[in-house]
Amino acid sequence: MRVLATAGHVDHGKSALVRALTGMEPDRYEEERRRGLTLDLGFVWTRLGPEGDHLAFVDVPGHERFVPTMLAGVGPVPAVLFVVAADQGWQPQSQEHLAILDALGVRHAVLAVTRSDLADPEAVRGDAVERLAATSLGKVPAVAVSAVTGAGLDELRGELARTASELADPDPGADVRLWLDRAFTVRGHGTVVTGTLGAGTLRVGDRLVTGDGTAVLRVRGLQSLHEERAEVSGVARVAVNVHGQGDGTLRRGQVLLTPDRWLSSEVIDVRVTGEPVADLPRSLTVHIGTAAVPVTVRPLGEDTARLALARGLPLRVGDRAVLREPGGSRTPCGATVLDVRPPRLTRRGAGRARAAELAGMTGRPDGTAELRRRKLIRRADLQAMGVPPPSVLEGQDPADTVGTGSGEARVPAHAAGDWLADPTYWNALRDRLAAEAGRHARAHPLEPGLPAEAARRLLGLPDRALVDALAAATPRLQARGGRLYPCDSLRPALPPPVRAAVDAVRADLARTPFRAPEAGRLAELGLDRKALAAAVTAGALLRIADGIVLLPGADAEAAAVLRALPQPFTLSEARRALDTTRRVAVPLLEFLDARGHTERVDDQRRRCRADAVDGGGRESNPPARDPRTPRF
Repeated sequence: MRVLATAGHVDHGKSALVRALTGMEPDRYEEERRRGLTLDLGFVWTRLGPEGDHLAFVDVPGHERFVPTMLAGVGPVPAVLFVVAADQGWQPQSQEHLAILDALGVRHAVLAVTRSDLADPEAVRGDAVERLAATSLGKVPAVAVSAVTGAGLDELRGELARTASELADPDPGADVRLWLDRAFTVRGHGTVVTGTLGAGTLRVGDRLVTGDGTAVLRVRGLQSLHEERAEVSGVARVAVNVHGQGDGTLRRGQVLLTPDRWLSSEVIDVRVTGEPVADLPRSLTVHIGTAAVPVTVRPLGEDTARLALARGLPLRVGDRAVLREPGGSRTPCGATVLDVRPPRLTRRGAGRARAAELAGMTGRPDGTAELRRRKLIRRADLQAMGVPPPSVLEGQDPADTVGTGSGEARVPAHAAGDWLADPTYWNALRDRLAAEAGRHARAHPLEPGLPAEAARRLLGLPDRALVDALAAATPRLQARGGRLYPCDSLRPALPPPVRAAVDAVRADLARTPFRAPEAGRLAELGLDRKALAAAVTAGALLRIADGIVLLPGADAEAAAVLRALPQPFTLSEARRALDTTRRVAVPLLEFLDARGHTERVDDQRRRCRADAVDGGGRESNPPARDPRTPRF
């Protein structure tokens, strides 16, 4: 299906023309037919040839009092049938409708010069073609027609078919944004809404969320051109039977969306066309889709401004809107959305800096440029802004580069999970993280590891996972136990008092290597919990369990002693062989189990593992294993 809207001055025959083309009555109300004046949007359709696509028309009113209604009709539609009467020529609403189409950036149109049976159409046709050519519509086909005699209707149908064939096919997998132009109740069915589905696919059973996010509705039924459908893809005129809490409050100007795929924006930065920004009044109305929302205008640059919306709208970068003064006393101007999540302007000079930044933005979604500006953003948020994420090489570090043939282009990558990072910013974060970890190690020699959560706060990052990813990508750092250690602090130099206390422990253990010092002896030497942790981190002592330390390598020596015992052996036999106490023997055997030196046979006995010895008879160093993990 293709969908066009009508446009043109009141009483120039728009409704009569689409009635002649389709055989259907676009004026839905008796008052419209009685007065011969379109008051609201009308919807009719026809088929372009026996096997051709359907062509639907959104018939809009042409009276100056109903320009907001006209805007609701043309807002979601990609092409127009522009109508000018041969006996009246160009009129004020012809000009305002054309200004609106130009502001929206509409690029496809057919010009119909109606009432050609009442006056020579050529002069009007030439004038109208020239006016349209000076706008986004460009050079358009023009046909002189008469809805009364039928003259020119076949030629017009041909031009409409050609124009329809030039329209781009939208993505059926796109996120749904259905601007509502009608909402009503059908007895036995509930709420029905209608609109022009520009892209994406609606299916019976789908869940849709309202634009303000307050209600989730289920699609109970679908119709397109009065036919029941299980699914409909854009572009299409659709009627949707929805059900859910709040469905009775739906009305024109609201929108239904694919859940969790859109951002609601109350402040946006835009590029304005058609009038200098400095000349705009402070209060205007922005028209997009079928919505009309009051906005406050803050000029930034020569053609850029910040709009504060009275209510949030689901907008994306590149959206086109119309800025219009209520009452229509000035020509409408266009607005292209540049940023739907703009930064706050709180510092002196922030407005000028922002204007300079906006000057380089085109309104075309650019993932690489957006990432460069924002430095760090979730992939889902970037997509919700309407910006396709930059290509990411799986496992590629954000700092890496790839050749593009015309120089080196940085390739952004996943920083962590759903996060994307600008490569330059990512490199700076890595350097800062290494510097902060080094500063912490120097300031806290007994606890050289910087807590990862403290690192997150120091770097101002929103997610702890980013710190972990940065540490993994920084060769100068090692993460262990939720802390970050500079590589040169993994074996830090101990303060002299701690070094002297460790030397005393080493002297004690030299005589009885498996008799760990008692808590009193450690306290006497000044080895509190912090000092012990520093000694273990420095590799000067081996922690077997809380408060129990031996010399480095004591685990391998113990395994060698136990291997000389008859296998399997009991705890008591191991304790006597190691010349130690039960206080030390129990955690030491559990430590050896975890390291893979020994294993349990039953509740009372253990044995040394044969695969814990390498081919030369020396102890290997297998990875640590959870002693609770069963072996198969």
